[in-house]
Amino acid sequence: MIPLSILDLAPIVEGATVADALRHTLDLARHAETLGYTRYWLAEHHNMDGVASSATAVLVGYVAAATQRIRVGSGGIMLPNHAPLMVAEAFGTLATLYPGRIDLGLGRAPGTDMLTARALRRHLASADEDGFPQDVLELQAYLGDAEPGQAVRAIPGVGTKVPIWILGSSLYGAQLAAYLGLPYAFASHFAPEQLMPALEVYRGTYRPSAEWSKPHAMVGVNVIAADTDDEAAWHFTSLQQRFLGMQRGVRGPLPRPIDPAQMESLWSPREKAGVQRMLAATAVGGPVTLRQQLQAIIDRTRADELIVACAVHDHAARLRSYQILAEAFSR
Repeated sequence: MIPLSILDLAPIVEGATVADALRHTLDLARHAETLGYTRYWLAEHHNMDGVASSATAVLVGYVAAATQRIRVGSGGIMLPNHAPLMVAEAFGTLATLYPGRIDLGLGRAPGTDMLTARALRRHLASADEDGFPQDVLELQAYLGDAEPGQAVRAIPGVGTKVPIWILGSSLYGAQLAAYLGLPYAFASHFAPEQLMPALEVYRGTYRPSAEWSKPHAMVGVNVIAADTDDEAAWHFTSLQQRFLGMQRGVRGPLPRPIDPAQMESLWSPREKAGVQRMLAATAVGGPVTLRQQLQAIIDRTRADELIVACAVHDHAARLRSYQILAEAFSR
């Protein structure tokens, strides 16, 4: 059985608050640890009414302090928004406090719109894709062993060798991860179109590193699990509505679920097709259906690990979804 991990955006749902979202994140992380999940990652997004994980490193510490064994990390830190030294200091501190449990996933998108990206780093007009590899290398150097005469060090950070992952939704991240000999996580939970070409590039051009002798590909999937297929389909409408909003450029809290038949009155055929394309890497159903759909994804991608996003409006149903998933996956 391949490892199974969780990606949490700390969703803010209709009728609830940011404080509720953060309490639910902690509750889910503890739940995930008891269920045997491998990692619990938090994603960096900004200026989004439905996402409470903007201060990602803070939340990583919040979750790590309340758990004992599960690995906790970023999925990911959007490096164009940060100076590499400050990321090294933050995650070096986390690795010092929680040794052997911290991961550092890195992305090159800003995780927001360009106006907000400029507010995050005012001196950058846009994300500089040529600068991302250099920033990754600089960050690796800060987290590695100090070199003789090194003038700038991350304290804490130096010598912690926090595992770095490259995140992406295109061939660019796959090429960089392969070149640097790093594990690669593909964001197929919202951008699946280039999943298979990216995995082919990553595996076909991989250069072994001291830490990773062979490629390790993590595939992002949406999972909505329930006791029955019909119940799962009902909860799934929250995610469908959210992605419909993305098609229309509308943000907001995660909507309440509706009767699946009502979705036909909400979207046009073009919008429906767009949502279906974005949600192609998704498994929805009861335990039997879920196992079949996940096995098909694993067989197709040859994933070394799955990382699961589960956007369910009701917190108890979300906990139950991850429980059903863990039980189904173990079989």
